[in-house]
Amino acid sequence: MSPVPSLTRDQMIEVDRLMIDEAGISLVQMMENAGRALAGFIIDRHRPSKVTVFAGRGGNGGGGLVAARHLANRGIDVDIITSSPPADFVDVPAHQLWALSMTRARLVDEPSPDTDVMIDALIGYSLTGPPRGRTLRLIDAIDRSDQPVVSLDVPSGVDSTTGECPGSAVAATATLTLALPKTGLSISPNTGSLHLADISVPAALYLRLGVEVPADLFAGSQIIDLC
Repeated sequence: MSPVPSLTRDQMIEVDRLMIDEAGISLVQMMENAGRALAGFIIDRHRPSKVTVFAGRGGNGGGGLVAARHLANRGIDVDIITSSPPADFVDVPAHQLWALSMTRARLVDEPSPDTDVMIDALIGYSLTGPPRGRTLRLIDAIDRSDQPVVSLDVPSGVDSTTGECPGSAVAATATLTLALPKTGLSISPNTGSLHLADISVPAALYLRLGVEVPADLFAGSQIIDLC
């Protein structure tokens, strides 16, 4: 595992709060940074013609929807499968779903067998118990597939702090985690290869949590390969 420091779920919640309340960097901006980085990672590593995005209705799903928009804008065929009806999306994820509707990306009910890559953006670090309902069914559908799976931030169903799985969980081919890696990712066999994306968190904010991060961590690239 890389010497880059890791964060627990509670620490990441505090980083998000500091970003909004003290740095003045909105959730929309962070989500845009995450989704753009994910789209770039997918294109650079997989060169896909078709991508299927599994999106929850929270912040992780919003990042997946941003990635879908950027992929569609690059001429890639994109299907989106949501864990909740579009009418149930609210706030920033609803805004991202509305923006996505202006592209050629499609909302579908089932993954296509000819997709090249699947994006898991169902839960992220906010997991508080075993996945249930449609989210559980979508996780199981992802795990039944033969296509590569890239999870955004944390494989859905994996506890970001402990790496444990209280129920079904996505077995990712790769995980693109955000800001800093989460402590459970180095432990969980579901992580796959681990990569870190910059979402523009100032290094000074980490010091508020007692975490020292080099100011030039992303000097070489917006995405770092950790393992």
